[in-house]
Amino acid sequence: MKKAVKYSIIGAFGALSVINAVRAARFTPKKTDRAALPDEITDVENACAHLSGAISIPTVSYPEKDNVDFSQFDRFHAYLDETYPLIRENLEKELIEEANLIYRWKGSRSDLDPIALLSHQDVVPVSEKTESDWMHPPFSGFNDGEFIWGRGALDMKNHLIGVMEAVESLLAEGFAPERDVYLLFGQDEEVSMSDSGGAHAMMETLRARGIHLDCVIDEGGVMLPVDVKGVMNHKCLCGVGIAEKGYADIEISVHAKGGHSSQPPKHSAIGELAAVIRKLERKQFKAEMPPFLMDMLKSVGRNCTYPLRLLTCNIPLLKPVLKIAMTQIPLSASMMRTTTAVTMLSGSPAANVLPQKATATVNFRMMPGVSSADVINHIHRCAKRGNVEIHCLKKIEASAVSHADSRAFQIIEALCMQESSDHIVVPYLVMYGTDACAYEPICENIYRFSPFKAGFDLMLCAHATNERIPVSSIGPAITFFKRYIRKASAE
Repeated sequence: MKKAVKYSIIGAFGALSVINAVRAARFTPKKTDRAALPDEITDVENACAHLSGAISIPTVSYPEKDNVDFSQFDRFHAYLDETYPLIRENLEKELIEEANLIYRWKGSRSDLDPIALLSHQDVVPVSEKTESDWMHPPFSGFNDGEFIWGRGALDMKNHLIGVMEAVESLLAEGFAPERDVYLLFGQDEEVSMSDSGGAHAMMETLRARGIHLDCVIDEGGVMLPVDVKGVMNHKCLCGVGIAEKGYADIEISVHAKGGHSSQPPKHSAIGELAAVIRKLERKQFKAEMPPFLMDMLKSVGRNCTYPLRLLTCNIPLLKPVLKIAMTQIPLSASMMRTTTAVTMLSGSPAANVLPQKATATVNFRMMPGVSSADVINHIHRCAKRGNVEIHCLKKIEASAVSHADSRAFQIIEALCMQESSDHIVVPYLVMYGTDACAYEPICENIYRFSPFKAGFDLMLCAHATNERIPVSSIGPAITFFKRYIRKASAE
């Protein structure tokens, strides 16, 4: 009897192993028809020169508009007019507020909702006294044959120039869209955190005209090379942002009597504030495995090498274990929950004076579905003190989540996969803010994807010293935009 049970267990385990091996063998990347792609003509040398010229115009934005040199934006607009004569002649151009640009490429079908391609003209400043740290001057647009250097090379004059090159090229080829095509270029994406931003003004302009957009594509994910021996060989992750996190800076203050430090109470205001901070860091928001994250893990899992697919084909079954493991890693944890980061502290003005007020600033990045009001309620539950004051300094709510099965997403996915069988298209959550969320009142299908191939090391250069973009990424990006406009602007 014992032998029968033993052999039954062994047999069952063997059967399950065989079943799992078969599942893993079938758990393969999506197939696509690569023969469907037409050839596209792109003058990469000219495009690189145009990007260098765009970088050389310092369209720097600041939170205070009085500090912005709008004459540089005027120069940039004149540069676009000169560089893209067919766009100047064939598209309607409109200036909104100080420097926001709306281009309308009129389609042949007024009954179809338009598509929109977004970018922003502004760049962040170069940190004071760091100019000499750059290998090439930050507003030179220097092209050394491998990289184009300068502020905006990655964020995001590359994207703006890529869109303009694509449209100019399509016009030269005689292409005419069925749907209207809007190019929407904001002036203050880097500093806008409210409804007063340029993107919001452009959205309101379109909404007042009764325009509903079929789809929007903006910055977000890039094409990220991944080559991990024995895990994932020579692949490229194409991250398409289907949502973005919210942002809230919350000031938490504790009031106390103060006095001389020679006669301290059991806890000073700083000590009481420290208890609140400790509670906030211990009591994190609940981690979840949202559908987009499961889809992302499955897409990556399908492209792992065969031995590893014995595990990745069982991602739904491993969900509880994955959840625990991923919450231990800051990067993956940030995709699963609203994050809490204590970033600033202030207290007494002197070492021998007890503070009458101690203040901490805490930065929260909210998951879709979590509001700034939810964050404030969470702080109240953690504080539970009558002498705590909570003040929201600035906020922008998390975006809605766009579907990963829409026509627009499927076009992006197909174009990426048709370009190379090594491309893996994954939906993901953008951790920072973009102009895209401003268009939610007039569009449900909003995607954040910039089709430039760049590694982790280069992505860290955005907003930093030696920002640059590979010359080799320019041509494929323009080709992507041309193909996207062809397909997305059709019925």
